Amino acid sequence: MDIRFLGHSCFELTDGDTRVLMDPFLSGNPKAAAAPDELDPTHIFLTHGHPDHYGDIVDIAKRTGAQVVTIAEIAGELGEAGLENLSDPNLGGTVEFDDVWVRLVPAWHTSTTPNGTASVPAGMVVGLGGKVVYHLGDTALFSDLRLVGERDPVDVALMCIGGHYTMDRHDAVKAAELVGAATVIPCHYDTFPPVETDSQAFKADVESQTSSKVAILQPGESFSL
Repeated sequence: MDIRFLGHSCFELTDGDTRVLMDPFLSGNPKAAAAPDELDPTHIFLTHGHPDHYGDIVDIAKRTGAQVVTIAEIAGELGEAGLENLSDPNLGGTVEFDDVWVRLVPAWHTSTTPNGTASVPAGMVVGLGGKVVYHLGDTALFSDLRLVGERDPVDVALMCIGGHYTMDRHDAVKAAELVGAATVIPCHYDTFPPVETDSQAFKADVESQTSSKVAILQPGESFSL
């Protein structure tokens, strides 16, 4: 299974013919490694409604017919926008397909779509290709992050570290300890001035203070499991 970082918090998970696009903020993203029309996902998973995550979800889903999974209130909005291939779980809910599953877990943040729909933000635990990937979404540090890995040992955690709008790199070290993933890939940093941070310092701290390894990806780069 390959994880391609497309900039900010957008990732593409690929295993065989299954291509999962997460938080497709590409248009207007100065770090975007692909244009929306270059992607052909089979599934799109959205953690919450803020514009830097919601991004191009409507256009990509309409063009590709991808299966979209997001929390109930946002799914309702997307249905009104003309999307038909939707799943609408709430926190704690798991949606299973033939080759991939996704479960919504809590994230401490806020969430309002560009169209004004308010909802609860989520993290997403994804099972694909026999591996478990946990996209923490935009979250602050909180102790129940540890519960995710207690249920499903996490192979890769996609973890925000930029601060200001999410936890910073210092809190993210503790988050890495709580989650206990084999590998942490940092995201949601250096896209805009408020979220600039030192990813190499984060890597050094995580690897000296926890059992996790850190893989720093530049936009467009991939990590293979």
